[in-house]
Amino acid sequence: MSRASIVEQAPGDFQLLGVLDYLSGPDLREQGSRLIGASQARVCTIDCAGVKKSSSVGLALLLAFMRDAGAAGKTLTVKNLPEDMRGIAGVCELLELLPLES
Repeated sequence: MSRASIVEQAPGDFQLLGVLDYLSGPDLREQGSRLIGASQARVCTIDCAGVKKSSSVGLALLLAFMRDAGAAGKTLTVKNLPEDMRGIAGVCELLELLPLES
């Protein structure tokens, strides 16, 4: 069983789930890029409510997904960013770069 996954629940609505670390990161990067590129939606949202734990890999994934969406001519927002990811983003001064849903 996979430790983490990204799934498209509805067109443009993605759910990021599990533990985001160096073990799960490469597969998530590939899956997310493919899903975002293939989605018919022009506006995409990544819901992080299902993230159980994250290292800095989780933030790297979100930044990569932002690039993927931009390259595909789509906009991306992130919602329900967990506190551990928010803390890492704050230390790295990434909070103002992340397209967080208000």
